[in-house]
Amino acid sequence: MLMTACGDDKDSALGKKDDKAPFFKMLPPDIQKSGKIKIGSEIAYAPIEFMKDGKAVGVDPELAAALSKQLGVKYDYKNSQFDALIPGITTKRYDIVMSAMTDKKERQGQGLSFVDYFRAGTSILVKKGNPENIKTLDDLCGKTIALQEATTNEDVAVAQSAKCKTDGKGEITIQKYAADGEALLKVKGGGAVADLNDFPVAAYNSQTSGGGNDFEVTGDQIEAGLYGIGVGKDNTQLQQALKSALEALIKNGEYGKIMDKWNIQAGAVTEVTINGATS
Repeated sequence: MLMTACGDDKDSALGKKDDKAPFFKMLPPDIQKSGKIKIGSEIAYAPIEFMKDGKAVGVDPELAAALSKQLGVKYDYKNSQFDALIPGITTKRYDIVMSAMTDKKERQGQGLSFVDYFRAGTSILVKKGNPENIKTLDDLCGKTIALQEATTNEDVAVAQSAKCKTDGKGEITIQKYAADGEALLKVKGGGAVADLNDFPVAAYNSQTSGGGNDFEVTGDQIEAGLYGIGVGKDNTQLQQALKSALEALIKNGEYGKIMDKWNIQAGAVTEVTINGATS
């Protein structure tokens, strides 16, 4: 399998490459030469990507492994804080970002294009038993929530807090953390009534944390958007190569098998778009 997961700074040696792979010739010359694609990711967002036994596992790493066979190059994972990922593309530290990142017009304006591969909305994650009887965003007015900063979920919370104020209710106190795990601990300890999180991540935590006894998802998904592989806006050659490889995985069934394995079939796409965000 042509994939590695690594730490932060040291590049590995030139990767093995297969110039007979279906889409190898579509790759930019520099990637063809190096035999690898450097991926920036915050590897702490199960089930999309997380560390297990020293390796990156989850939906994105499995997609990366499948893509590597189509493209004929290896993937070199580099762990990073989420808010450092976009700058990492613009400074060419990474070739792509693959980190449950939502395709947004704002992010496109920061120098990225997105090859979209999954659809997910925001979910409300509360303590098991839902002691505050939270069912909708309106139920969060006047309360304290926790979430990971620099995410779409933060945008949802800020907009809802403004709505609470307009409606004459108390604003939401938003506690922001560098990693979602910190937000979950806050909810578990009673310091916040809810964590706003992407649906697949919220569902996974509700099923696994404390053997399924710590959290539950309440209410419906909010503002479903597209996850995209972030690529430099000018790197159209790499964008098209990734798009073609993803389309092949959908057609041959490998994409669907990964969705089924991680129980996130509800977010699977049937068509790969580039910059499919509407807002």
